[in-house]
Amino acid sequence: MSLQDYTAALAAGERISADSPLLGEARDAAQDALRITAELNGRYHEPARVRELLAELTGSEIDESVVVFPPLRADFGKSLRIGKNVFINSGCVFQDQGGVTIGDDCLIGHNAVFATLNHDLDPARRGDLLPAPITLGRGVWVGANVVFLPGVNVGDDAVVAASCTVTKDVPAGAVVVGSPARVVRYVPGYENPELPA
Repeated sequence: MSLQDYTAALAAGERISADSPLLGEARDAAQDALRITAELNGRYHEPARVRELLAELTGSEIDESVVVFPPLRADFGKSLRIGKNVFINSGCVFQDQGGVTIGDDCLIGHNAVFATLNHDLDPARRGDLLPAPITLGRGVWVGANVVFLPGVNVGDDAVVAASCTVTKDVPAGAVVVGSPARVVRYVPGYENPELPA
């Protein structure tokens, strides 16, 4: 079993059983992510060095327009994709094994949590991993202390207010508040006749 086998299973949304040999690959990748994030968070780095460390963490290119204020935590890193002109404030946590995609022009507030893994309710299967990706479209604004649960998609230009728990998809241009998050209005250009603009 290889890391590629593990990432392919995650990308396919396959259940990873608690006794799967694939979890050995996950543990090794997690140790690598811990090493990189310890370097990122352990002292001050110039913005270019922060992007270099993010590229090492994710295994993908990070555009020079990306700004991240550490600390940042990730349990895997290899399934995290960050678009252009993205700002990530301090304290964010990416449990990205199920896949996290952040679109261009997103603003992410302090202490946001992206949780892409779930577990079975059946105690006999509780140790199994159930991956589901989280996707933020273009221009999404995320307030502080937001929690995204597995499998949610947030449409372009949406606003997720501080302290929301996002349990289901958010339409493009919607403003959501609360726990669980609910639509209360739309941003200009996305007016909905049933809700205030």
